[in-house]
Parts: sequence; C-alpha cells; structure tokens
Amino acid sequence: MDSPHPAPMVAALSPSRAADFLQCPLLFRFRVIDRLPEKPSAAALRGTLVHAVLERLFELPAETRTPRTALSLVRPQWERLREQRPESEELFSSEEEREAWLEEARTLLGRYFEMERPEALEPREREMRLEVTLESGLRLRGYVDRLDVAPTGQIRVVDYKTGKSPRPRFEDKAKFQIFFYAVMIWRELGEIPTRLQLMYLGDGGVRWYEPTKDELLAAEAEILSIWREIEATARSGRWEPRRSKLCGWCDHQEVCPEFGGTPPPLPLAPPSAAPSDRPG
Repeated sequence: MDSPHPAPMVAALSPSRAADFLQCPLLFRFRVIDRLPEKPSAAALRGTLVHAVLERLFELPAETRTPRTALSLVRPQWERLREQRPESEELFSSEEEREAWLEEARTLLGRYFEMERPEALEPREREMRLEVTLESGLRLRGYVDRLDVAPTGQIRVVDYKTGKSPRPRFEDKAKFQIFFYAVMIWRELGEIPTRLQLMYLGDGGVRWYEPTKDELLAAEAEILSIWREIEATARSGRWEPRRSKLCGWCDHQEVCPEFGGTPPPLPLAPPSAAPSDRPG
C-alpha cells in the first residue's frame, strides 16, 4: 500500500496487536493507525462478561466462591457491561436470543468450576495491567487475567479462554500471547514465571508451559523482531494485505484491496496509544 507519508507509530505493542501484524499488516494498520470501527461481536462480548464475573468472584471471601455465586453475578455484570457499551443490545434481535447468550456464559462459568477450586486460591493480581520498557526501548503493554504467587515465591500466569482448546498445530497464537505476558512479568518483577497456564472454558482443556530463561529470551527477541518489521513497514508506507481463511471474519473488506477496496489515506497525527487489549 503506497503512501506519501510514513505511518504514525503507536505508543506500545500488545500481544493482540503483534498477532494482528503477523496475520495481516493491513489489518494492523486499520486497527492501530486508522482505528477503523468494527462491528461488536457476541462471542467477544461473552468473553468480556465471563472475564468480568471471574474477576469479581475472586474479590469475594473464599468460602463464597461457589458455582451458585458465580451464576448470580452474571446478570449484574451484564447490566454493568450494557451500561458501558449501549451498542451491545444491538447484537440481539430478541430477548430470547439475549437470554440464550447469557446461558452460554453461565455454561462456561460452570465448566470453570470443573477445572479449578477458586475457594482454594488467593490470586496476587486479577486483570493485571502491565506496561514494560525493554532495554531496546520498546514498550510492551497488556493485561494478565490472573497472577498466582505461591508462598515459596513461584509465579503462575493464568489466561482464560472462552473458546475450545485448539489442536496442537493451531495453538501457536495463544502460546505466543502467554509467552508475551511472561516476558513482561519477567522484566517487571525480575522473576521467571514457573508456569504459564491457558484455561479453555469452551471444553475444559488446559495448556501449560514451564518457560526457561532461554525460551523467554527467544520470545523477547521474536517480539523485538516483529516490532522492527512494523517500524520498517511504517517507514515504507506499504501495509500489504495478507489473504487467509481469517479474511472471512474481517470487518474491513470494503477498504481492502484483496476485495476490490481502497484503504483510506493514512492519518498524519499519531494515535496517543494502542487500542485496548482487553477481551471483547
């Protein structure tokens, strides 16, 4: 995509935006630089709701963290979410459709209790916002769903996924994301996390990794390499589309050359920060 102006850069790189660039440089541009609007997604909104309920659950006394309590939190958290995002109601054509959607969220929460006993856990952090500057000067940004710290000091990073666990050959994206978090925690706290845990509430699957220092150094080098590629792309002004099966879910086909569209002119003023990296 030729442009007479180098693209403005963002303040920090998050796991989701790095994944966007790897998937399609033009998608990265549309989301980060142009900030084109995207249609709300019922699946993404459900993920936001489930995350909100689990965050609230761990604010309660341990003995009250029961399935019944979690289910009782769904309706009030949904009302809160709807106040924050009034456009959410547009996702549902009827009250019955909305109630079915809420029931799906309850099913995911019920499965969570098959995977863990929250009454036996006291997380150090929930929805932990991290912003870390590497020695290279690159700033990383992200939100960690949960950080558990054992009395012995061992650290576990937990990331909730509301979909089903991927087949091994498709798990690279989630693995990249949680290793991205591990790099930030290592650089922020000076400790290598003992375990990185992905919890797939869609089917109860769990993926976990025990990273070594060499693995985190390799992950950090990969992140820096992605950033340098983003910078080089910005200097060239050529944000090329990368066609894949994921294009079918993209909201930007009308302005994508792969579908006969024309991207808008690049903005001249840089955005103040990268878009939110939260679920939904």
